[in-house]
Amino acid sequence: MKLWQKDKEVSKSVEQFTVGHDRELDLFLAAADVLGSLAHTKMLASINLLEESDLVLIQKELKVIYRDIEAGKFSIEDGVEDVHSQVELLLTQRIGEAGKKIHSGRSRNDQVLVDLKLFFRSEIKHLTDNIEVLFKQLINQSEEHKDKLLPGYTHLQIAMPSSFGLWFGAYAESLADDMELLLAAWKICNKNPLGSAAGYGSSFPLNRTMTTELLGFDSLNYNVVYAQMGRGKTERIIAQAMSSVAATLAKLAMDACLFINQNFGFISFPDELTTGSSIMPHKKNPDVFELIRSRCNKIQALPTEIAMMTVNLPSGYHRDLQLLKENLFPAFLSLNECLEMTAYMLQNIRIKEDILKDPKYAYLFSVEAVNEEVLKGMPFREAYKKIGAEIERGEFKAPASVRHTHEGSVGNLCNHEISSAFQNTLSAFNFKKVEDALNSLVSG
Repeated sequence: MKLWQKDKEVSKSVEQFTVGHDRELDLFLAAADVLGSLAHTKMLASINLLEESDLVLIQKELKVIYRDIEAGKFSIEDGVEDVHSQVELLLTQRIGEAGKKIHSGRSRNDQVLVDLKLFFRSEIKHLTDNIEVLFKQLINQSEEHKDKLLPGYTHLQIAMPSSFGLWFGAYAESLADDMELLLAAWKICNKNPLGSAAGYGSSFPLNRTMTTELLGFDSLNYNVVYAQMGRGKTERIIAQAMSSVAATLAKLAMDACLFINQNFGFISFPDELTTGSSIMPHKKNPDVFELIRSRCNKIQALPTEIAMMTVNLPSGYHRDLQLLKENLFPAFLSLNECLEMTAYMLQNIRIKEDILKDPKYAYLFSVEAVNEEVLKGMPFREAYKKIGAEIERGEFKAPASVRHTHEGSVGNLCNHEISSAFQNTLSAFNFKKVEDALNSLVSG
């Protein structure tokens, strides 16, 4: 079944090539497709394009299909092109002619647009849930290990004293910034394209504000041409936000790979969380973090992949856009898995005590020594030369402690402020409004 087919059969080779992996990927959109049809048909009835008796039949059966999808009992049959066709086919088989009326006033173009927006909203919610878990864990570990010092590096050379409080907290604050980009992506997703039809509107008196409210969107994609132009742009913006999260995880994973190395030896993990060598019995490899690093580097390429697929397209719909699903949908799964595995690994991290007592880290405290001289009244440049000369003569003695008190330093992590910023961003998503609207659609 094809919604667009008339009298002639399409070549099988053309059909196979143009459909590609769309049928498998459309299963991700099945629940969203039913939600869109629930809202659309309610709107059609409100403008007298559906009789009340037909609406009752359609709504009842759509909710049955929705529950089947949620229970994993939905599939796209052989010979059926996509999820839109499958839902309409099921309706027509089960309730007759009324099922053929649900497509009035829309095109597959705006149907897939609203499906994607609804799906993207749910995926962003899934990402934020996993980010929140990891964020809270990082903040808790920052507080727990705030007094445990470790070397800070610049150019991979020993630089200044740092701490595990700073290290964990840095990645927590990085996630807080990443959430700002996800919020921007959410705002782009949370605009309703339904009613734009093929990208040029409809001669029916559609009530687009009604479907916006029914589906829990904050507002409309008002201009019908831009609603269609948003396909590709929306995916790219989401990919940019995902790329930012991935960059945070990739850097953390790289740190973990370095710190577990015997030449550093700052952290370790239980044997069951590392892998071994087929020839070297001493090996404990950080395979999980290596794969997180590589997966997240792959996700960082996603915005460029999407841009290259859409960069030379004029306005209007083009079949090129179908392929965006093949890039983006697996990336959601991969990034969520990386977030979950990072949290799991960090729950089991073991941190070495008294790292900086090793004499090789003595020069980490050179800036502390310079600052002590400055506090006694010596000009900074003179103090710098004095401590430098002591280092050259082998006479340098490290200060006994680190005295950092300013905001965001070893002695003043500002984790409360970072947590407040994160929560402020999280609350701006207003997931509850969306949840309530969709629950109302499928209830009964």
